[in-house]
Amino acid sequence: MDHLEAMRMFVAVARSGSFAEAARRTRLSPSVATRAVAQLEDRLGVELLSRTTRSVRLTELGAAHLDRCIRIIEELDDAERALRGDTGELRGEMVVAAPVVFGRLHVLPIVVAMMRQHAALSVRLMLSDRNARVAEEGVDVAVRIGPLADSSLIAVRLGSVGQVVVASPHYLATHPVPERLADLKNHSLIVFEGLGQTNEWRFRDEAVRIRPRLSVTTADCAIAAAETGLGITRTLSYQVDEAQRAGRLVPLLEEFAPPQVPVSALYQPSRRTTANVAAFLAEARTYFAAGAVSGTGEVHAAGLR
Repeated sequence: MDHLEAMRMFVAVARSGSFAEAARRTRLSPSVATRAVAQLEDRLGVELLSRTTRSVRLTELGAAHLDRCIRIIEELDDAERALRGDTGELRGEMVVAAPVVFGRLHVLPIVVAMMRQHAALSVRLMLSDRNARVAEEGVDVAVRIGPLADSSLIAVRLGSVGQVVVASPHYLATHPVPERLADLKNHSLIVFEGLGQTNEWRFRDEAVRIRPRLSVTTADCAIAAAETGLGITRTLSYQVDEAQRAGRLVPLLEEFAPPQVPVSALYQPSRRTTANVAAFLAEARTYFAAGAVSGTGEVHAAGLR
């Protein structure tokens, strides 16, 4: 394997944390992946990855070299695309990351529409309520919901979603319906950690300190717990649209509706001119602007509200 391909394999192993997974993604055998990284280490005279029977981790020198390898590979790929004149044709693999529920409901349709139009395009859709590390995990576009931390990534506002407070009819049959924000302190609260601070819920004009009875790491789990009658939860509107229509959950404190939460697409500056990323952003804007979502779970297109 030549030097460039060995670098690509090193990047793949570092991003996946596994020789076997890197080999699967690159459609090569694990032995080829292992030899390629070993050859690169021999060439450089340093250990790039620390290997145990259970894990593969970057060494300090490996972490520094990974950033350089990523930049070199991206520059070479951009140069090849420019030479071929690939300004509009979509090809190769695009990696998209998104939250689980939002990704299934609203990012998957965007990806499917792109793939139907471009036979040479393949997509790896990573759905997780954990924010993917864009550069380290080789993500081309990451869809995020909520305020964004300062970073070197480019952010494009796609739209916004509402926040709602809900409980099941069963819970409300045995507990007084909260009429004021202060009433929440007397209720059993279920918190989805991915939606913000676990000790504070922000509403239109104020923030309320809360003491959760149950804290979970996924929206699906918080919603399921609320449907069983365990307590009240705060979630994003699209996540409970179907449950509200079916009567399993009831909205509360609607007059104090929390502020809209931004939906953004993030990508590295080096991806600015790639056809795949540009096409994804265009398709996403079209999807939301067309009013693809309605009712309680409405997603508003940026600039169209």
